[in-house]
Amino acid sequence: MPRAVRPARLRGAPPEECGCWLVALPAIDGKQYVYRVYAPEDALPADLFWEAWHCHDEGPHPRALDLFDAAVIRRIGR
Repeated sequence: MPRAVRPARLRGAPPEECGCWLVALPAIDGKQYVYRVYAPEDALPADLFWEAWHCHDEGPHPRALDLFDAAVIRRIGR
């Protein structure tokens, strides 16, 4: 699984306030790439999406679609 990330506006949040979210992004190669994003329970889906998308965009994988509606966002744990 690609590296874990946290939205920039949440980096100062104490760890006990953060949970784990999975964000699946479809890419042009037909695969889905899943990223872990650590953020509070009340994080905005758009923040989670963009953090995962930018992480993917900086990596070696084929370009991910930048369509919010195509992403699957799920909270895990806690």
